[in-house]
Amino acid sequence: MKLELIGITKRFGTFVANDHIDLVVEPGQVHSLLGENGAGKSTLMNVLYGLYDPTEGEIRVDDERVSFKGPGEAMAAGIGMVHQHFMLVPVFTVAENVALGNETTRGAGLLNLSRTRERIREISDQYGFAVDPDAVVEDLPVGVQQRVEIIKALVRDAEVLILDEPTAVLTPKETDELLGIMGQLTKDGKSIVFISHKLREVKAVSHVITVIRRGKVVATADPSASTTELASLMVGRSVSLSLDKAPAVPGEVSFRVRDLVVQAANGQRVVDGLSFDVADGEILAVAGVQGNGQTELTEAILGLQDHVSGSITLGGTELVGRSVKEIISAGVGFVPEDRSVEGLVGTFSVAENLVLNRYDAAPFARGLSMSPAAVAQNADEKIAEFDVRTQSASSPAGTLSGGNQQKVVMARELSRPLKLFIASQPTRGVDVGSIEFLHRRIIAERDGGTPVVIVSTELDEVLELADRIAVLYRGRLMGIMPGTVSRDVLGLMMAGMSADEALAQVHDVQGGNL
Repeated sequence: MKLELIGITKRFGTFVANDHIDLVVEPGQVHSLLGENGAGKSTLMNVLYGLYDPTEGEIRVDDERVSFKGPGEAMAAGIGMVHQHFMLVPVFTVAENVALGNETTRGAGLLNLSRTRERIREISDQYGFAVDPDAVVEDLPVGVQQRVEIIKALVRDAEVLILDEPTAVLTPKETDELLGIMGQLTKDGKSIVFISHKLREVKAVSHVITVIRRGKVVATADPSASTTELASLMVGRSVSLSLDKAPAVPGEVSFRVRDLVVQAANGQRVVDGLSFDVADGEILAVAGVQGNGQTELTEAILGLQDHVSGSITLGGTELVGRSVKEIISAGVGFVPEDRSVEGLVGTFSVAENLVLNRYDAAPFARGLSMSPAAVAQNADEKIAEFDVRTQSASSPAGTLSGGNQQKVVMARELSRPLKLFIASQPTRGVDVGSIEFLHRRIIAERDGGTPVVIVSTELDEVLELADRIAVLYRGRLMGIMPGTVSRDVLGLMMAGMSADEALAQVHDVQGGNL
């Protein structure tokens, strides 16, 4: 199926999200939309999927003009979409989710899932999805949940599949599996519109790359283009894809974790006896596949976990047993892994979100009242300093793109003197231009003498930022390595090998003994 977007323009009031965009997607092709967060990629696909009406322009399917009044009409025309945030009902089974909105009944109006189960098995076998139709969605890993979303589209006979930032929540292994699935789909004649800002993935899977910047198409590129060229096209300036950071100059050890145990409600140890130190002026990166205790570790440090034993000290002060407010007041800055749920109040303005951790202290409060002038002045300063792209400081934070939301969280947490800075998945879902900026701010905090803990599932990010790397597997520490360690060693440790075992295996492989 050939898909054409001709002169698509979408305005929201005076704001132009898409500006006369032309796009052609041929059958059996992965056509990537590359651009910064907020460039207009998702808006364009929401127009295609019938979620928005275009202000101007037209959509053609196999050379015939079409107009979609909703996703149902787009699906009926053979267009499916997998959103960045999955549209699944967690307590339903896979089959129930796939049938939702496309139900068939039998007898006295009872839901008939037998045909749906059969189709799920057929598609799962065809593409190697390994998805059980009767599994409950909330029990599935994120990567498998994404496959359920793809199955939903394929069951409805989608010929064009829109994948909106599909790797934002996936581990490296799950990402590679998804890219393989995309290759299989195109071999079967399906077309894929791949929305991403991750250059390695775009280059690996694309047939054509369209670069969008600030609502306009600025280039159509071949996958053979260098990552530096693509990054420069995305942001409109020269971009450095590697940090030229000076070696750390560690000072005193001010942050210590000893024999830390965090238990889940069922009694399972999700953090199991962790001990490590972080010195002033160094970055310790915590690496591992998502779900191996990283979230619980950072939440324990912040006082967000109930069943914690062991010791966490900052400057000699015990943090275990203290309230979140007391820990923040002790000088801990925290960037959570899910900015939209834990880092921001989406309905609050950008200005209000920038003072969430200090709204009751001078200069933002006078007695029992906030000072609007001080809040506004702070917002103007931080928006400029962190290059937050928003229509105004009074705009709801939830209306910002992901990268700009992350800048708001980072600006808030770095706007006061810190004794410890923790950033969990600091650039998840963030474009390359913003990644460069945020990484430099993290390095600047280190160079100012603050101990920094970074938690990331992105190995490139870990290796870029870390002075030392701690690897977690099933809540246990596999070892702490220098920031110069190889990806191969880290990969083996993330799979459960000790540091010594991983080093020995990589040495043997490189020596030709395996």
